[in-house]
This record gives sequence, structure tokens and C-alpha cells, in this order.
Amino acid sequence: MSELNKLAEAVFRGDFAGVKVITQQLIDAGTAPLAIVNDGLLAGMAIVAPKFKAGEMFIPEVMMSARSLAEGMKLVKPFLSDAESANMATFVMGTVKGDLHDIGKNLVVMLLESGGFNVVDLGVDVSAEAFVEAIKEHKPAIVGMCALLTTTMMVMQDTINAIKKAGLREQVKILVGGAPLYPEFAEKIGADGYCVDAVACKEMATAIVSKL
Repeated sequence: MSELNKLAEAVFRGDFAGVKVITQQLIDAGTAPLAIVNDGLLAGMAIVAPKFKAGEMFIPEVMMSARSLAEGMKLVKPFLSDAESANMATFVMGTVKGDLHDIGKNLVVMLLESGGFNVVDLGVDVSAEAFVEAIKEHKPAIVGMCALLTTTMMVMQDTINAIKKAGLREQVKILVGGAPLYPEFAEKIGADGYCVDAVACKEMATAIVSKL
């Protein structure tokens, strides 16, 4: 088994220490940073996503894999060229105002980062104004909003309206998700897509940026 395959396996198993050791060994050996990312770190998460979707892995295991990948990315990111880093599409993510739930959001963030996205995590209880400011500052390709309470679902509509009012709606795609949401609601509030879970969000986001 090659070192890159070992790295992918370590990410899949959620082996934090192993990922750090192997990533550093590859860097020291002069392996191309982009190869470490694509053929090692991301290859490991590519095993995870279909298993999670098929019910063969569960959220705690997926989060361990994603955190392992993040440890490797911390080590290799400084060695990526400016051009390689710039190719990572930016995704602004947050739980809307009035909602403090973050487990689902955190899983989305981890899976997006594992897919090569530069994720700006705004956290929870994020106001419409904060989303607008984040779009102005980071110029993302995609904005993601989540809510776990039926009482905060309509805040998504308010946020989209604020983005429109700021003249930024045509610059970004907007994806929404969360337990109480459904496709018709996403369409009604003017979102570009409804994500049933974190894997679906990653797949939809990847499809969007592939067309940019």
C-alpha cells in the first residue's frame, strides 16, 4: 500500500494521529501538496460519503473522519500554491437567527471542507445582516443556511430578502437545509436548492461549482 493510500485509509478510519504523521512524512518526502490533498486526504473522505449515505457509517464516525482530514489539511495547506488555493470555491455557512443548533451545520462544514471547499463558518444565530456582510467580504460562490426549528424557518426568507435588497442575490447560489424543511419550502422562499442531509449538500455544492 502506497503512503497516499495509507493516508486515505487513516482519514477513513478517523485516525487523527496517523493522518498527521503520514501527511508530514509525505511533505518531508517532497510529495506534491496537491497530490497529498487529492490522492490522500480527499480520497479518504470519498470512501466515507457513500457509506454514510448507505447507512453503513453514522454521524460520529463521519465527524471523526472529517476532523482527521482537517488535521492533514492544516499541515499541507501552507504548501499549496496561491493558484491551487484560489481554486477552492468559497461557501459561506450558518444557522439562521434565533436557532442555536450546530451539529448538522458542523457536519455540513466538515464534508464541504473534505470536498475541497473553502468554508466560512458563521456559526449559529446568524442575522440576515451578518450573511450579507459575509457575502460582501468573502465573495462566495454559495451561501448555505440551516434551521432546526419550525419557528426559524421563515428567517431564511428574511435573509434571502436582505441579500436581494443588498443587490447580491445574482452573485451567489443559496442552499437551505434542516429537519423541518422540505423542497417546496425551499422553492417558495427563493432558494436555489434544498439539501436533505450533509452529503446531499456536498453533492449539490460540487455540482454547482462544476458549472461555474
